[in-house]
Amino acid sequence: MAAHLKKRVYEEFSKVVQLPQEEAPAKKLRLTKPSKSAALHIDLCKASNPTDALQYLLHFARSSVEAESVEGVVRILLEHYYKEQDNSVRLKIASLIGLLSKTQNFNPESILDDTLNTFNTEKSHQVLAQLLDTLLVIGTQLPESPIVRHRLIEVAYKHLSDTYFGVRNKCLQLLGCLGNVDTPLNKDGQGLVPAVIGGSAPGVSGGVCVRDAQSLISDYFADQDPRVRTAAIKAMLQLHERGLKIQQTIYDQACRLLCDDYEQVRSAAVQMVWVLSQLYPESIVPIPSSNEQVRLVDDSFGKISHMVSDGSWVVRVQAAKTLGNMLQVSPHFLEQTLDKKLMSDLRRKRTAHERAKELYASGEFSSGRKWADDAPKEKVDTSAVNLIASGACGAFVHGLEDEMYEVRIAAVDALSALAQSSASFAEKCLDFLVDMFNDEIEEVRLQSIHVLRQISTNITLREDQLDTVLAVLEDSSRDIREALHELLCFTNVSTKECIQLALLELLKNLTKYPTDRNSVWKCLKFLGCRHPTLVLPLVPELLSTHPYFHTPEPDMDDPAYIAVLVLVFNAAQSCPTMTALFSDHTFRHYTYLRDSLSHLVPPLRLPGRTQAPGGNGIEGSGSVESAQLFLQQSLGRISTIHNLQDPGAQDLLNFTIRDLQRLGELQTELAGAADFSATYLRCQLLLTKALQEKLWTMAVPLCLKHNAMATAAAKQMLEETYKLEFLYSGLENRQVATIHHVRLQAKALQLVLTARTRRGVEPLISVCEKFLQEVESFQRLFVVELPHLQESFVGKLLDLSPKLSACKPGELVKILQTTLRQSGFLNLQLPKQVQRASATIIEPTGESDNPLRFTSGLVVALDIDATLEHVQDPHNTVKVQVLYPDGQSHVIQPKPGDFRSPGPHRHRLITQVYLSHSAWTEACQIEVRLLLAYSSSRLCKAAWSDSSTEGLQPAEGATEGTIPFGKPVKVFIMPKPARR
Repeated sequence: MAAHLKKRVYEEFSKVVQLPQEEAPAKKLRLTKPSKSAALHIDLCKASNPTDALQYLLHFARSSVEAESVEGVVRILLEHYYKEQDNSVRLKIASLIGLLSKTQNFNPESILDDTLNTFNTEKSHQVLAQLLDTLLVIGTQLPESPIVRHRLIEVAYKHLSDTYFGVRNKCLQLLGCLGNVDTPLNKDGQGLVPAVIGGSAPGVSGGVCVRDAQSLISDYFADQDPRVRTAAIKAMLQLHERGLKIQQTIYDQACRLLCDDYEQVRSAAVQMVWVLSQLYPESIVPIPSSNEQVRLVDDSFGKISHMVSDGSWVVRVQAAKTLGNMLQVSPHFLEQTLDKKLMSDLRRKRTAHERAKELYASGEFSSGRKWADDAPKEKVDTSAVNLIASGACGAFVHGLEDEMYEVRIAAVDALSALAQSSASFAEKCLDFLVDMFNDEIEEVRLQSIHVLRQISTNITLREDQLDTVLAVLEDSSRDIREALHELLCFTNVSTKECIQLALLELLKNLTKYPTDRNSVWKCLKFLGCRHPTLVLPLVPELLSTHPYFHTPEPDMDDPAYIAVLVLVFNAAQSCPTMTALFSDHTFRHYTYLRDSLSHLVPPLRLPGRTQAPGGNGIEGSGSVESAQLFLQQSLGRISTIHNLQDPGAQDLLNFTIRDLQRLGELQTELAGAADFSATYLRCQLLLTKALQEKLWTMAVPLCLKHNAMATAAAKQMLEETYKLEFLYSGLENRQVATIHHVRLQAKALQLVLTARTRRGVEPLISVCEKFLQEVESFQRLFVVELPHLQESFVGKLLDLSPKLSACKPGELVKILQTTLRQSGFLNLQLPKQVQRASATIIEPTGESDNPLRFTSGLVVALDIDATLEHVQDPHNTVKVQVLYPDGQSHVIQPKPGDFRSPGPHRHRLITQVYLSHSAWTEACQIEVRLLLAYSSSRLCKAAWSDSSTEGLQPAEGATEGTIPFGKPVKVFIMPKPARR
């Protein structure tokens, strides 16, 4: 019994308590980067000679240094700086200190004192120059600190008397970048230091003389070294660029520097004289050796004109460019640049009284032996009383005849700028510009044509001038010919013989270069519009009509005959009496061309006939306003849709898309906005069809067809969103956010469909994580637009974001499915101007039935000529695709030089595509089209670059693709088998 009780006691009171095992705290690892300063110190200590030290410093210069390590690295460098005896090593250390002071998020003020202390012991002039350059870098990093600026300027003043030109150059550069014009500088026996605002500088007694930075810099205009003189002028120009006003007192010094022996000084002096002429244009300056006075801008214009005949072509280019910026000069000074002889109105002539007084003072009188020996004679000393230097006469004549083509181009550009501001000068310089069309350099000829195009509104070409201009049509360069066609579009001619001459030469051009067809037709269109009264007397001859006899009907396939009709029809638009001279077949040809070439043939009111096709189209400003109102009303009706599942939503979307597409066809001004809106509504229609009730209430095996339809709709939605984002320009941040919202809806639909058709959890987890990353990226990118998206799909997802991150994939799919069906319709807010990128392939036309034959295995070149409208960065985004009949596809990237920019938002692509294939049994067609490449990694576009997107990465890998834009062209080719 006792044993039993003892056993029960033990059973009752001896309990085993198992304490939970405490987990050992995880050890935290702190990753530290190796010290840059320590590594640099070890390397420099290992260097046994200056060459090794330089190698270590060069290697260190190629590595990056964090902002927090810069100060320590500078300390190590300065420590070795004081120990080093070799000048080249110290110079490299000084250079590295300047480089390190540019490190982002580093305040260079912490190393300023140490850097300044190096000047106390440095004796090498080259190292001193580099140290001053380092101070300049530090000063530009701290522009808001006047104390730092004054200390740096003090060092510059102290070393201005150095014997080495490099030190003086850097001191002047430091004064130009940091000096102040209105702050006086006190000079004592030790040197010049700036006066501290509110008191004197530390350690400086009362000043003996007070001067500013400008007067000190101007002293070095007369330095013995030309490099220092150049640096002084550039320092003065730097003061001007900083917004400080330069005093007029240095004008005489700057004019004397125009005669310097060194071209660098003369070139900088030209710029200095121009700056003063813009600051003080109406100031009066005296003419040397006379009592006459002229305006400063006129005097400087004459002096700079004289520099166009300088011995250095660099100075001549600088002078010619500068002349084009002097728009305030007097007309008689301006016109003197076109005549090598000094005009009478620029010479001061003495009166008869003054001449008689001078003759009386000399004691000479007429003896009467010689007839009229006392008649007044105009004897003028050209070197004494000219208002403009004789060397400046005919400055532009000298510039246009210069041996260096750079000078000729600069002179042509200057003529353009001056002619646009003066109509009379434009008429006088016309002959000189026309003569430049015969220049031997293509670039000069092309620039002359562009310049004449810019001033064409102020001039009228004579027949002899037009003859010279039209001679350029025989040029082998396509760019030259097309530029001349563009010039003729906006040129006025004086007589009907000019019109006849221009037409004849253009038809010769069309015969010699058939590829210029469209350019010649466009030229004749504008030529007829501008000169209807001159074309009218030529109509019987041009159309080969006779008052009594029937003439044969010309061939409508002849490009030359079409060119004549384009000229006549455009002239007839402003001359109603011209249509009475047309024959019956001319009216038939007009109807044909009005349909086929409506962009070249205008609508005409023909007597006794109905209005030509296209004449009653939507035209005029009133029609544009009504079309704009119709567009807003259409989008307003769509805004009544609150949910995509509302009854009647699909029908309303269908009708609105149809109306918008028709509006884009009728009204070209609103085509971009209408197509953009229609594409967006098409995405919403696809989403509505994919979310039909039948699809989601039945099992997957019972609705495979509907499931495939929804998958295709989601894929098409994604493609349409990329078109919306990259095919249209002028979008704002609101529209881009709307596009990304639709893209998220499409990806959510793809995720739901993937979960319904795919078994397994592992693949679904990665897809769900990827989708959540995209939602988070959308939230960060468009945080400003989130208040406008509260009732939309993304707005509801963001409200559920804490739940989404913690739920399982199956629950996430159910949430997405419910949110897609219950989300509200997001209205589209159109920006002010939306333009759709478009492309038109001019060549090849695709009309020829003759195949392009070549030997199989070899290549043949196919010329591509296309016009691009509203394409952003075409050099990187436009590609050419060639599709072969066997399914092969080649994508070619054109060279940057193949693109031209004839006008704003317009580009021209002229390139060659090389084709090759194996032998075929018969000719087949290949398809040539243009593609617009895009990449989703380009988050910031031009229209919404203000968004703060720095440091953001896309949630997925960059999606790259291409979008076809423009109508493709089919070309017959025939690869022949190689002969054995």
